[in-house]
Amino acid sequence: MENTRCLIIGSGPAGYTAGIYTSRADLKPILFEGEQLGGQLTITTEIENFPGYPEGISGTAMMDDLRKQAIRFGCDVRTGYIRQIDLSKRPFHAVDDHGNEFEAETVIVATGASARWIGLESEQRFYGAGVSACATCDGPFYKKQVVAVVGGGDTACEEANYLSTLCSKVYLVHRRDELRASKAMQNRVLTNPKIEMCWNSRISEILGTDLDGVTGIELEDTKTGAKSQREVTGVFVAIGHKPNTEFLGGQVELDAQGYIKIAHPNTATSIKGVFAAGDVCDPNYRQAIVAAGRGCMAAMDVERFLQEN
Repeated sequence: MENTRCLIIGSGPAGYTAGIYTSRADLKPILFEGEQLGGQLTITTEIENFPGYPEGISGTAMMDDLRKQAIRFGCDVRTGYIRQIDLSKRPFHAVDDHGNEFEAETVIVATGASARWIGLESEQRFYGAGVSACATCDGPFYKKQVVAVVGGGDTACEEANYLSTLCSKVYLVHRRDELRASKAMQNRVLTNPKIEMCWNSRISEILGTDLDGVTGIELEDTKTGAKSQREVTGVFVAIGHKPNTEFLGGQVELDAQGYIKIAHPNTATSIKGVFAAGDVCDPNYRQAIVAAGRGCMAAMDVERFLQEN
């Protein structure tokens, strides 16, 4: 049985930043990187909106920088993941994927949220080469180009509206004949001359080549089965995200969407001594800089909690 004052579950900008701050506070944290080392940013080709990188940087390189910085200050970074945790009493008891057991005085959950995908092989093949799940992150790469957004909720409408400020045309592909978004958001989309609705449609294939990336989409009418094609250079999937909270076993209070509830303005969860940072508790922003900031906040909240308890 290993003991730690702070167990950080998850990497990415939130987890690694929490590791930097808790290490510098001499809390000797143990950080588990999870199944995807560095989080979703490691499958992002280029990041241009994170402060401090004027020429942009690949997601993998940025996460490697943060990881090295955490290790430099003494963070005990482990590969693997926490598969089970008991939060019923302190110290908390956790088990990793190899069956090793840990006791932790505090926990920071930074496991992120995974994008929901359509489920096409071509979708994964062109991820980062024309397929994205974040218009704010990747939209500027498609200035004056034609793109498609998939979805019918507020997120899809927000992304379509945002992309219309950059792109020459945006197809909004929705499998039904009416949007699920709020009325105000619907009105913005339906009155936007640069957005064309593709009603009763689903993407049956994403077209492209290894050299050029995405070149188009094949649409299938959900009522008739008829197929047609559109020329696009980008496809933005906006059908929601799934917070990675299964391992918590329902012990922490979640919101209606499944995100961990935190006690704003701090990062405390419904369990005393457990804190959350990054996309796992953020249904609104989902940006690397916000996740890093919340990682810092969680670490400072942990330090304050341990001083008081």
